[in-house]
Formats: sequence, structure tokens, C-alpha cells
Amino acid sequence: MDIMSIIAGLVLLLVIYYYNLLVRKKNEVEIATGSINETLKSRYDLIILLVDAVKSYMSYERDVLIKLTRMRMKALSYNTGDEEKIELNSCITGALHQIIDAADNYPNLKTSTNFLQLQEKWTGLEVRISTSRIKYNNAVIKYNSAINTFPGKIIAIALGYKSKMLFEVPYDEALVSNVKSFSYN
Repeated sequence: MDIMSIIAGLVLLLVIYYYNLLVRKKNEVEIATGSINETLKSRYDLIILLVDAVKSYMSYERDVLIKLTRMRMKALSYNTGDEEKIELNSCITGALHQIIDAADNYPNLKTSTNFLQLQEKWTGLEVRISTSRIKYNNAVIKYNSAINTFPGKIIAIALGYKSKMLFEVPYDEALVSNVKSFSYN
């Protein structure tokens, strides 16, 4: 065996190793994306229930409710990409916080059994979304690191793999979540 055959064999093994590594990392991101999409779909389903529960009380917040319903429909659309869904989710979260903050002005709404049950569901979903977001971001960081470092970058270019966007919590959303609980009890 000559040295060129050995070098070619080592290069081939390196390519196979990195190809498999990148495929695994991409699959991990896809699994995390599926998990977060499933959790967000549960949130979108809850939006309809929340809108129905509050619309009779909140005539002044009608525009927010309409906007929220439209964003929900857009997020559920098959034509909406993952990155656009992440951006929409931030807007939806902001609109939901507006509704929740406005509920302070409606004492009958705050004591409604239906609204209180939705609060409990909302709190549980927010925990699930947070957990899914962490798993997704961890998978994306590992994937992005693998495709942006040598020699993985060469194989990623050949495969057409591109960096993925992190699912970040806007600063004001994190602040609101930490300062004000959704529960009125």
C-alpha cells in the first residue's frame, strides 16, 4: 500500500464521519422543531378558547383579539416557514400579554371559571414551550457549530445545509414573565 492510498482512505473516513455527524445534528434540529411546533399548536388552539372567553368582556380590545386570531391562522398555515413561525410566536406572545394585562380591567372576567381554567392551561403551556425552546436552541447551537467549523463546513456546503435561527425570547417578554404571574390568585 502506498501513502496516497492511505491518505485517500483517511480522507474518505473523515468525510463519512462528518457526513453522518451533520445528518445526526440536522435530525436533532428537526426533532426539536417538531416538538416545539406541537407545543405551539397547542398554544394556538388555546388562543381560540381564550378569545372566545374574553371577547364578550373586552369590547375595547377587539383589535388585539382580531390581530391575535389572524396571527394564529398565519402560524398554522403550511406556507409559513419555521423562521417566520418563530417571529410570529413573539408577536402572538406580545398580543397575549396585552389581553392578560387588559383582563385586570374586567373583574367579572378575572373571576370567570372558564378564564381561570384557561389560565391554568396557559401556565402549563408556557412551561412546555420554555422547555421545548431550550431543547430546540441546544440542538440548533450544536448543528450550527457543526456546519460552521472545518471540515464540517465543506460538507455542509456540499449538502446545502444552512444555519438555523435560534428561538429567542424577546427581552421584554422575559421580563414580563418573571415579574408578573399569569395567575390572579
